[in-house]
Amino acid sequence: MQRVFVIFIKVMAVVSIANGCWMIAHAWSWFAFIPGVTDTGEANAHFIHDVGIAYVTCGIGLLWCLRHLDRAWPVFAGIALFNGGHAIGHVVEILAGQLPASHWLIDLPLVFLPSLALVLSAIPTNWQRLSGHPARPV
Repeated sequence: MQRVFVIFIKVMAVVSIANGCWMIAHAWSWFAFIPGVTDTGEANAHFIHDVGIAYVTCGIGLLWCLRHLDRAWPVFAGIALFNGGHAIGHVVEILAGQLPASHWLIDLPLVFLPSLALVLSAIPTNWQRLSGHPARPV
């Protein structure tokens, strides 16, 4: 189980860093290409860059977690909190009618499933089972 968990963290780290770098380097192409993003309103390059920095930071944090699984839970939990909060924001916007209902499916693979997997993995009992280490606060 730990091997699958490590692969999951690696994939999430690479995707997070790649997405963040794209947001930082080419905000306009990222905005135009990612499904559903244009439904959120006008592009704001500064905001896209800021969020890109958050994604790169999370990706680097996940890489750190891989090297320090024995003490990584607080960092991992923070990354899960960011991603979970992002997903909750999408849910609220869909429920409030700020995004069309089609976003339930659009956001499923890119926002909801990865966030859910991170949040569930960060639950202390799950973290211990998946990482082989107790979830210890700093």
